[in-house]
This record gives sequence, structure tokens and C-alpha cells, in this order.
Amino acid sequence: MTTVHGNELIDKAAAEAFTQLSKTSDRFERYDNAHASRIATIADEIAKLFHLARHDRGSLRVACLLHDLGEVAMERDYIQRNGPLTDEDRIDLARHPVIGEREASRVGADRAAQLLVRWHHEWWNGHGYPDALRRDEIPLAARVLRVADSYAALTDTRPFRSALTVEQARKEISIRAGIEFDPAVVSAFLSLEFLQEFDSFAKDESELPLPTEPDKNNNWNMFSSIS
Repeated sequence: MTTVHGNELIDKAAAEAFTQLSKTSDRFERYDNAHASRIATIADEIAKLFHLARHDRGSLRVACLLHDLGEVAMERDYIQRNGPLTDEDRIDLARHPVIGEREASRVGADRAAQLLVRWHHEWWNGHGYPDALRRDEIPLAARVLRVADSYAALTDTRPFRSALTVEQARKEISIRAGIEFDPAVVSAFLSLEFLQEFDSFAKDESELPLPTEPDKNNNWNMFSSIS
């Protein structure tokens, strides 16, 4: 994996603090490899194709680094009070983007970044959460973050599934365009030249599951770390 680029978009002290928080989130979420910083690089490359302003790219980068804070805060609280998560607990964890918005504010993220954290699980077809926004109601940067987060999650090993290959992950992203993802953002993502951040951590490609047709109405999917 290459050294992450793009911290020049953020104040140096803030960049260091947010990067450390992202590493803590990655460990808590049981990612074996850098996750949030990887998303930040992929998202910024997509953002450049849409000519997002520098300050908007900075807010997007902050949101990428902090997007899992709400999930970490909620899950830690549940485990401390109740032990292992139940299925009902996991459903309640759908509130984590709202908690993430609050946590992002608490650590000093700008308001745009806070809202991107809130909306990074919104779906193009309106079946996302927490606000069921649809299409252009979802800010472009949030739509970019959704694709970058999903691709990074798909190509990394999770406790509940193996990593997909690059080809399989791109296929999953493609078939969900117009359902979960903004088709224009998917097209931009697929047009990018290869970066090391696109590498998959799949270990044995012969044993990996094939992409499946998505459920257009299901908010709980393989892209979520709380599936």
C-alpha cells in the first residue's frame, strides 16, 4: 500500500489527529489493513474527476477518516453495558451515522464533514439511512464516499466474509449503480487508472463468492461493517 496522499488538504495538526482516530477505528472494526485512509485516497481521486473545490475535497477527506466513529462509539457502549451484540442491537446500530455526526463535531471536524459522515449510508434509490435521502438530495461528496467506502470494504477481509478480488468488487459496484450508488460516480470510479489503494487483500481467489444481484430494498448488505 502506498503512503496516503491528500493530507495537504487539511490543517497539519488536524490531519494528524484525524488520521490517528481513523487508525483506532480501523482496529476496533477489526480491519487488518488501513481502511479509512485508503477510502480517503480513493474518494479524493473520484472527487478530482468531478472538479470538487479544494475545501470540499478537504471536508471529504476528513469525513472518510472519521466515518466509522459513530459505529465505534455505539458498539463500544453496547458491549460495555450488555456484552456481545444481539440482532436487535445491530438493527439499532443503523443510528451510527447520526452518532458519527455528533462524534465528528466533538473532535473538531467542519460542518460539511459532519454531514458527510451522517449521510455516508444513504442510497441513490432512497432506501439508505438515516434520512432516506435519494438521488441529488444526497450531496455529491457523500455519494463519492459511499462508493469508495464500499469498494474498500469489499476488497478487505472482514470477520464475516473474505475479501473479494478487484474484478469481483468492481462487478458488485457496477451492478448496484442506480440502486445504492450514483451511476455517474460509479462510472467515474471505474474510469480511474489503477492505484495501489485499489489492490485487493483476497488470499485465495478460487474460494471467493461470485457477485450476486442486489436486493433493491435491503439496507443491510455486505458493504456494511455491521452486517
